Amino acid sequence: MKADSKVLLGLLAGAAIGAIAGILFAPDKGSETRKKITKNTSDMGDQLKHTFNDFIDTVKDKYRSAKNEVEDVAEKGKVSTFSNQAKNSVV
Repeated sequence: MKADSKVLLGLLAGAAIGAIAGILFAPDKGSETRKKITKNTSDMGDQLKHTFNDFIDTVKDKYRSAKNEVEDVAEKGKVSTFSNQAKNSVV
């Protein structure tokens, strides 16, 4: 998971740098360039929020899954212990 987040961060940084470089080297007036930078920054911010929310949802899902597995294992352990206690008390 750590490598995935580094790749995602690298892609987002590369996209941001590429977009800014493209805007800055475009033959537009300064006011037009500022408008484009503002719009692209807003779009990238929205995309970053969406990506971060997806990441948080994935972490929550994995946490729930792991918690359920631990609870299942604990429950099986209790049943096994109870079963062994019942056998020992009968004998």
